[in-house]
Amino acid sequence: MKKQLGTGLGILALAIALTGCGGSPGASSTSSSATTPSSAASASSSAPASSTPAGAAELKTASSSVGERVVAANGKSVYIFSKDVKDSGKSACTGGCATNWPAVTTTSTMPAVDGVSGTIGTIPTADGKMQITINGMPIYFYSKDEDSSDTYGQGVGGVWSLVSPSGSMLTPSSSTPSGSSMGY
Repeated sequence: MKKQLGTGLGILALAIALTGCGGSPGASSTSSSATTPSSAASASSSAPASSTPAGAAELKTASSSVGERVVAANGKSVYIFSKDVKDSGKSACTGGCATNWPAVTTTSTMPAVDGVSGTIGTIPTADGKMQITINGMPIYFYSKDEDSSDTYGQGVGGVWSLVSPSGSMLTPSSSTPSGSSMGY
């Protein structure tokens, strides 16, 4: 059991490290019509969130000055892009957007969660990875968030929002602490 847990945590650490890369320099083309195998399209799932120990969870919740929010296993905040179309199976964030807002990816078709009640799923990315979704919406990191307490992406451009445990957007007007600059 301990060996399996150690292997799983190693895979999770690798996935987190790869997520931080944000893609290769050649991936910034504006074409988003990548051909994906039918198995990748069928990897898109929408399973109910399960409760697992926090050490094994790819997504969990954390409290902050902006409210209870979803964070990745590394503790960093995750965001929803309002220009994405729910249940479309693809991300609207490509090119330079994807550099500043890297996808939250997984190696599992059933990402483990702790405290997240929204419906968890995955969609294929243009580079063959699996991006995690909550309630059919792809989720992202913000490149300017450096540690687990950062929420600099909240409200950026009026289209980025932190994610509540139920999978809804935390709106800037209801969750931004007074005196915050909103990041733009």
